[in-house]
Amino acid sequence: MGGAGGKRRRAMAAAMKRRRGTEPEPERGCLRAWAAHSRALVERCTTARCGGEARRQLRDEFRELLLSIRGLPAALPALPLELTALYNSLLFTVGASDSVVKGEAEGIRQGLFRVLEACGACGEDLGTEELWEKVLQEVTMEELQAPLHRLGALQAAWWLAASQLGSVAGLFQLLSTAKDLGRAHCSEGQNELLSMIKAWQVPPEEASLPLVQSAKDLKEILCTAAAFLQGLQELEAGNLPAALSLLQEAAGGFCSKNILAQIYTCLGCCAQRMGKPQTALQHLKRALQADFQCLPALSHMATVYHKLGDTDAELQALTLLYEALGKNPPAAASSSPYFLMRTELLVHAPVLTSLLRHHYPSEVKYLLAQRCLQDGRVADAVEHYLDFLSLLQEGLQQQVPMDGSSALPRIPEVFLEAASALEQAGRHQDAITVCEEVISRTTDLIPRVLRVEERLEQTESSLPGAELVGGFLSKKKESMCCLAWRAAGYLQQGWAWAKLGESKEAVTQFSRCLSDLLRVQLHGSGVKQTENLQPEVEVLQKIRLLSLIGRGTQFLELGRNKEALLDFQHSLQISPGDPAAASYLVQTLWKMNRKQEAAAQWLKFSESSPGDDGQQPGQGRPLPLYLVSCLEQAVFPHSESLAGSIQDFLGAATQDTPS
Repeated sequence: MGGAGGKRRRAMAAAMKRRRGTEPEPERGCLRAWAAHSRALVERCTTARCGGEARRQLRDEFRELLLSIRGLPAALPALPLELTALYNSLLFTVGASDSVVKGEAEGIRQGLFRVLEACGACGEDLGTEELWEKVLQEVTMEELQAPLHRLGALQAAWWLAASQLGSVAGLFQLLSTAKDLGRAHCSEGQNELLSMIKAWQVPPEEASLPLVQSAKDLKEILCTAAAFLQGLQELEAGNLPAALSLLQEAAGGFCSKNILAQIYTCLGCCAQRMGKPQTALQHLKRALQADFQCLPALSHMATVYHKLGDTDAELQALTLLYEALGKNPPAAASSSPYFLMRTELLVHAPVLTSLLRHHYPSEVKYLLAQRCLQDGRVADAVEHYLDFLSLLQEGLQQQVPMDGSSALPRIPEVFLEAASALEQAGRHQDAITVCEEVISRTTDLIPRVLRVEERLEQTESSLPGAELVGGFLSKKKESMCCLAWRAAGYLQQGWAWAKLGESKEAVTQFSRCLSDLLRVQLHGSGVKQTENLQPEVEVLQKIRLLSLIGRGTQFLELGRNKEALLDFQHSLQISPGDPAAASYLVQTLWKMNRKQEAAAQWLKFSESSPGDDGQQPGQGRPLPLYLVSCLEQAVFPHSESLAGSIQDFLGAATQDTPS
């Protein structure tokens, strides 16, 4: 094989010599004129610090120059100038569009064909990688090596932008000499591709053929982009130590401040996933130091603080993020007007898009409201929820992403959370009004009867027509969500009227809630094991429990003890051992002077194991935030006094019993 390759190269060299003698060279005057024009164009770029429009004009002029050169048959004396003009033209193409357009790389193939044509060879049927292999192995003229190597680095940039890392590695292996490859041999823990790029010897730049961006700078950008891209790939694959090492390599590379901020943001996310929150915060702070407009870093900082339980710092980060989103950021200046090819143009990865996702003001405002409500900062929560509701009036589609990536829950849930905050702030009438909005908007979305059947899960997973059944199941789940929101609205209204001392109105709202829940008909013993419906069923059952307890308490206020007793008994059927329902049941029996029965029930519930809190299966799943305040209001407030009364009664009964 080596002998055959040598013969081909010797034959090509002989053909080159023959072409020199037999093909007419371009006029020396044309070469001088083209070279002078090329130098003038490069000088215009470097001295004028050209912007977008000027770059597009220079791109067009370089293309015209290239067309002029290619108007003549390919000739060896003109090839260094032609390949340099191609290099500069492609860089201006990138700079003019601020993107690496895949189709533009075809110009590199045309340049390689011209090289082979001048050498008396062809390669029209070869793929790009095979074409490069043929050219670099068989074209040995010294004056063509530097322009070919520069063009090879540009090809590597296009392949990096397309994430063709294997092609990049193969090309640099061809570009490197045996000595270079010896230097590129990486020890354990080093990245092979980075080692090969670093080992590549940048060809010297010729004063007579200036470049709009040096090959040395291009090499540094390739190293940074390769490290960044591979770091993102390792991060997405979950190989965190490798991702950390590569991203740290990228952070020490050649890039603009905004890309450095992005790299530090990714480092922060990597450290967070590794369970190192303090290290994550250090990286995220460096991101903001590099570029204070890197708002995703602020968002990730809020997430880290949340996991650390530092609510003050989390709220501060979210507040800064919200304020920054409300300002018009200054136009981002390019890191350098000379760098037409830049790191950010070569790194494209879904994980980067996800980590740097743009947040809308309404999303951040909701997070502020939610965190305040969860932390018991009721006054602040109310303010943020009302601000959020006013943002909705400006148009939801302009306020949140519509691709499903938003952190926002469904809008009725936000209304119910706002009502919960208002209720906790003592603004009961406002809470009732907000709940009425939810009730009125969901009324027409709920069927009169909602059947939940075990066989739906079986049909969806195993029988033909799964797509149709899946759509039916999705519609059923949506109906259940609407029912839960409407019932929760009545539930919150009931507790609000109770706080206002309007027990009759409270009973009416609790009864409406329970009446709505009667629309659900559970069928089949396996319904509780139906994964797709279990969360919705649990929420509905919890709403039923809280509504029964709420109505029972108001019956007690109205002196309707028998009706209260029935509600508490029903509550315990839904959730056996529920502490609030059990305590209210005992209190009701006590009020009805059924003290022996009350004492027996109290002993029964007291003997329950300490870990048995009476919750249903799936107790690990948190309740919706809008139900938390109702759960707190349902807690029995007189546990100690009731226990004392019953203990006294039992003590007296023991003394009266003859020994």
